[in-house]
Amino acid sequence: MKKLEGRVALITGGAQGIGKKIAQRFISEGANIAVCDIKLHEAQSTAAELSSDGGDVRAYMMNVADDVNVDEAVKKVMNDFGRIDILVNNAGITRDTLMLRMKQEDWNAVLSVNLTGTFNVSRAVVKYMVKARSGRIVNIASVVGVMGNAGQANYSASKAGVIGLTKTMAKEFASRGITVNAIAPGFIQTKMTEHLNEQAKETFLKAIPLNRPGTPEDVSGTALFLASDDASYITGQVVCVDGGMVM
Repeated sequence: MKKLEGRVALITGGAQGIGKKIAQRFISEGANIAVCDIKLHEAQSTAAELSSDGGDVRAYMMNVADDVNVDEAVKKVMNDFGRIDILVNNAGITRDTLMLRMKQEDWNAVLSVNLTGTFNVSRAVVKYMVKARSGRIVNIASVVGVMGNAGQANYSASKAGVIGLTKTMAKEFASRGITVNAIAPGFIQTKMTEHLNEQAKETFLKAIPLNRPGTPEDVSGTALFLASDDASYITGQVVCVDGGMVM
């Protein structure tokens, strides 16, 4: 039997990158997927593509920073699927610059999507998991939320906040059979990291003992483990998928 047979997973930022790869991995293990993204056309395209791999895959427009929109989208998912067994909070943005040059709107935007967005979606979904007395929540954090990074004050703070939120949620919902864990990816090859200059990429590689960047597949495998019954006794943890960057 497949590890996620018949389960429903809601994935934010699921139209591309790590979110899309997690969706693909979950589908291969029997899950049905709600692909949620602020870019509805891309979410629809991804859903159509992934549907050929099997399972029921549907697209939803979700602006994670807007709590009203989040509540409406989650209700649509519940109406369509009747349940949400797994939540992957993957949606995230960057607005990198040194702190003294950082505009207030860039600070606010990153915190609103990365941290408040994780809170908004989790709060909307977890009430259904509480009723079911079962659920898996996987939050995508970052190693910079653990160690900090020059030029990413907003992003580092948002991901450190996600880690703190993960641990609090794990304590609050454990009695209801819900596990909450975080993945802290390191330097992963995605569209978000493509814009880095060669010097920045070289600096990252020098800090990675395995001497290579990670791939979305590296993250999706960890997400599958945490979402499956194999991780039923694991909660409140942060798994660094970073080639040894943080030890």
